[in-house]
Amino acid sequence: MPRLLGKVQGMSDAASRDAAPAEYEGLLSAGVQSIRSRAAVYLSLVRFSHTIFALPFALAGALLAARDVAVGWGTVVWILMAMVTARSAAMGFNRLVDARFDALNPRTRGREIPRGVVAGREAAGLVFVASAAFVFSAWRLNPLCLALSPLALAIVFWYSLAKRYTAWTQLFLGLAMAVAPVGGWLAVGGREGWEPWLLALAIGTWVGGFDVLYACQDVVFDRTHNLRSIPVRFGIPVSLVISRVMHGVAVACLVALPWVTPLPAFYYAGVSVVAVLLAYEQSLVRVDDLSQVKRAFDLNGYVGIWYLVVLAVSIYAF
Repeated sequence: MPRLLGKVQGMSDAASRDAAPAEYEGLLSAGVQSIRSRAAVYLSLVRFSHTIFALPFALAGALLAARDVAVGWGTVVWILMAMVTARSAAMGFNRLVDARFDALNPRTRGREIPRGVVAGREAAGLVFVASAAFVFSAWRLNPLCLALSPLALAIVFWYSLAKRYTAWTQLFLGLAMAVAPVGGWLAVGGREGWEPWLLALAIGTWVGGFDVLYACQDVVFDRTHNLRSIPVRFGIPVSLVISRVMHGVAVACLVALPWVTPLPAFYYAGVSVVAVLLAYEQSLVRVDDLSQVKRAFDLNGYVGIWYLVVLAVSIYAF
C-alpha cells in the first residue's frame, strides 16, 4: 500500500510539473495580449496613423538641409522620435481637454475617453510621457532644438484650446503643423534659407484647408455649445472658398520651392500630382453635400507621403 501511494504521489508531482509550464505560458500569452490590446487603445486615442500628415514634411525639411550638412542615421531616428512624440502629446491633450464636448457630440462620443475605455488620468499620463520624450529627443538633436522644444509644445497644445476663444482655430492647427519642416531643418543643422519657411507655409495652408472642410461637419454642434471655427463664423459656402484658397496657396508654395533651391523638372511633375489630389479632395465636398468629408480627409494621407518621395527622388536621383 505505501508503494502504491508513493507511485500515485509521484505521478501527481509529475503532472503538476508538466502543468506548470503550460499554465505559465497561458498567463504569459494573456499578458502579452493584454499589453497589445492596451497599446492599440492608446494608438487609437492619439490617432497614430495621422502622423503621416506632418512627418513627411519634417523629413522634407531635413532632406533639404542635408544637402549642405552631413546627416547620420542617429539624427534621422531622433527626428522621427521627436515628431511622433510631439504629435502624440498634442493629440492626447486634445482628447483630454475636449472629452466633455466629445461626449456630447454624436460624431465623437465613441472616442476612447467618452466611452470610458481610457480614463482621464491615463490620458494625462500619456501626454506627460510623450511631452517628456519629445523634449528628450530635442535634446539629443542639438541645443537649439532643446531650447525651442517648450515653444513647440505650447504651439501644438494651443490648437486644442483655440476653439474656445477664436474663430481662426483651423489656422492655429496649420501653425502647429508648420513647425514640422522648420524643426526638421534645424534638427540637421540648417540655418539660413527660405526652404523651411516655404514648406511651413505649404503644410500650414494644406492642413488648415482640410481642417476647414472637416469642421464643416460640426457647425450646428459648435454653434450650440459656443465653440468657434471658420465655418461657424463665415458659414459653409464661404468656408469652402477659404479652404480652396488655402490649398491653392499650399500648391503655390511647393511650386515656388525650386526658386530658392535647385530642383529638377521632375519635381514640378510630382507637385502637379499633389495639385490634382487636392483638387479632387475639394470636389468631394459641396455646400449641399458634406457626406464625403471623411473620404476627402483620408485623401490627405497620400499627399505628404507622395511629396516626400518626389522631393527625395528630385534631390538624390538627378
